[in-house]
Amino acid sequence: MTWKPHVTVAAIIQNDDKFLMVEECIDGAMRYNQPAGHLEPGESLTDAVIRETLEETAWHFKPASLTGIYRWNNPANNRTFLRFSFTGDCLNHDSSLKLDKDIHQVLWMTLADIEARSNTLRSPMVLQSLYDFLNGTHYPLAILKELA
Repeated sequence: MTWKPHVTVAAIIQNDDKFLMVEECIDGAMRYNQPAGHLEPGESLTDAVIRETLEETAWHFKPASLTGIYRWNNPANNRTFLRFSFTGDCLNHDSSLKLDKDIHQVLWMTLADIEARSNTLRSPMVLQSLYDFLNGTHYPLAILKELA
């Protein structure tokens, strides 16, 4: 058997004291997460986070830095996730776009709101990446190298 981690990306977007979040249906349960999703074949990490943010929130996202790379093994299904969390800005919102089918709603939430829902977060990577962001952890996008 070949082991392969699930490579995902996430966007940490702050506006004043609130963060862009989604409420999504995962395995029949409502969960909170940053705009996030899987890397697709042939896609760069930055292209993936731009696409996922648009598909889940209808916001056009411009990545500015990398907050962290997180590895988490989900004990419920023994799947390993390798997540690249990006920070950046929302450029504009396109209300004409249809959101991914699993997205119940898009919200702007304070850190306290997110912490209060810690038992319904998609994974522990959500809060850890927010704490790292708030502690000033930012790596330049140039750290990511796309090789032919």
